[in-house]
Amino acid sequence: MLLPALLLLAALSLFPFFYIIWMSFNEVSLIGSVNFEWVGLENWTNLVTDPDVRSSWIVSGIYFIATVGLEMFLGISIALLLHETIWGKNLALSILLMPMFVAPVIVGLLGRFLVDSTYGLYAWFLDRTGLITWEILGSKGSALLAVILMDVWEWTPLIVLIVLAGLSSMPLPVLEAAKMDGANYVQRLRHIVAPLISGVVIVALLVRSMDAIRYYDIIAITTNGGPADATKVIPIRLYETAFRFQELGYA
Repeated sequence: MLLPALLLLAALSLFPFFYIIWMSFNEVSLIGSVNFEWVGLENWTNLVTDPDVRSSWIVSGIYFIATVGLEMFLGISIALLLHETIWGKNLALSILLMPMFVAPVIVGLLGRFLVDSTYGLYAWFLDRTGLITWEILGSKGSALLAVILMDVWEWTPLIVLIVLAGLSSMPLPVLEAAKMDGANYVQRLRHIVAPLISGVVIVALLVRSMDAIRYYDIIAITTNGGPADATKVIPIRLYETAFRFQELGYA
């Protein structure tokens, strides 16, 4: 009974994977019909020596570490706070989860509108307070920071939801016994809560890591990789190489 399912899985995953590997050894042209020209290791050599690709890997690394790190820290902190809260928890959680249900394209458009130097609310406030007096999406450092914060705003609620589910499943008698033994909050958090929810935290980390490494939508809408490749992560570079420069084999 498992054989048909395994064959279907292989057809849907393994075949495209090996087909892409084979394409990488060719120069692929879409003009007229799909044409393949064998180039051997040329594309792989260019991948290693291309400074633009190295730059995109660095930007992707910064983006990945910053977004996942901030989301995990804020998500766990907010989940712990909500777990200890009795009044208004459901209302706070409902409001907190709203960004997660907004399409990333809409988040990008909203973010670009808010930081626009002409009519953006955030840009106006930062300019009036003297914190930032330049075009936010026009500067390398602030553009990357802006798209990172947009991602954090949208996906921190997912970490909160996952971790809060883990906290809610903890056995209450264990926590009550620790309180009766005189353990303070930090001690309970370190010796009881952390070990009990470690598996849930790892799941949350894996879920966000898999998504963050291939994130595209918000950056494509707000900066499209600019200014001066400051936000050009690998997915943006890949799309540009494949569909703008028509280098499908290299992509």
